[in-house]
Order: sequence, then C-alpha cells, then structure tokens
Amino acid sequence: MKILLLEDEYALRKSIKELLEDSGYIVDEYSNGQEAIEAIYNSKYDLLLLDVNVPGINGFELLENLRKNNIDTPTIFITSLTEIDSLERGYDLGCCDYIKKPFDLKELKLRVASALKLASLKTKEDIIELPEGYSYNTKCFTLTKDGKEITLSKTEKMILDLFIKHKNQVVTPEMIIEYVWEDFVDPANVRVQINNLRKKLDKNLIKNIRGIGYKLEA
Repeated sequence: MKILLLEDEYALRKSIKELLEDSGYIVDEYSNGQEAIEAIYNSKYDLLLLDVNVPGINGFELLENLRKNNIDTPTIFITSLTEIDSLERGYDLGCCDYIKKPFDLKELKLRVASALKLASLKTKEDIIELPEGYSYNTKCFTLTKDGKEITLSKTEKMILDLFIKHKNQVVTPEMIIEYVWEDFVDPANVRVQINNLRKKLDKNLIKNIRGIGYKLEA
C-alpha cells in the first residue's frame, strides 16, 4: 500500500513516515502542497494524509482540486483546526476521516488501517466477475482478464457497460443505439462495433441471439 503524506512540521512528518514504513506501507513525504498535488497526478496512491495549513496550496484546496478531477483517493486530514466549520468543510470535500493534533501515533496507525480496509471493501463492490477470467470495474469502466487490462475504445466501453447492466438478458440493437449514440445510426455500424468488441473477448462471452440481439452470459 502506497501513502502520500503532506505535513510541513519536520519532526512530526518524519515520525509518521517511520511509523507507517515500519508497518509495511510505502510512504512519499511532502511539506509543500503544490509538490504533493503534482506527485498525486503523476503516481497512484492508496491513501492521502494531508495537513491543512501547509505552504503552496493548503490541504483543503488540494483535495478540492482532486475531487473536481475525479480523483477519489481516500483522504485523512491531519490538522490542529478544531472549529466545526473546518471539520464540515473537510468532510464536504470528501475526506474519510479527521485526526486532530496532537495525537498518539498509534491512533493514526489505526485510522490509516481502517481507511484502507474500507476503501478495499468499496473497490470489491465495484468489481463484477465474468466467465473465462474476466472482471469488470463498474466505477472505472475497465475490463481485465486474469488481472491484465484490455484496451477498449470509448464506444466499446459503453457497449460493454450496457451488456454488464443487462447481463444474462437480451440486448437489442435499438437499445445499443439509444445508449451509445442517443440518435439514429446505421445498424451496420452497431454490428461493426459489436464484432470489434467480440474480437477482444472470449468468443463465447457475447452471444448472438439471431433476429433479436445479443446477450452477455455471466
């Protein structure tokens, strides 16, 4: 598990980093909000630990920026702010927890473990297991086979998403046109897109129901 730590107090930052690394986590540490947000956009983290009052952009501004850009990494604020308005703002921005300074490092360790466990459970809820080793993430719209992501075009992703929503049910060409294009399109184009998608999948995953449409068997 990889954690980003934003804390401008040197001694506290080093203590937190040492505690978490001793617990088996990988920790990238930053004292400046601008440097931290650049790191987040260039790497993937499982959890963010953010102080609020730091140089550069503050923790609130940082999380607001991330959420506007659909980055929903679980976030814990570490702060000396105690006003209810500050707490409310943090939760409104999408943090999952708040820990007030001063705190016991063991308490932080417990909160980190709890946040990561909850995030893991939510992720599992987003995964739909399919036959032949395939799985589909309904949140990220990604298809994997045996853990390896399969590259799909935007149209192929939308068609697959429709099939997932109606798995084990017949999906007609008219349903596909309405869902993907929301306007008239040549039915031949639908067949081309379906064939392109089927070429990337096991041949038995999407079945042709003659004269009616298609079915994803799951």
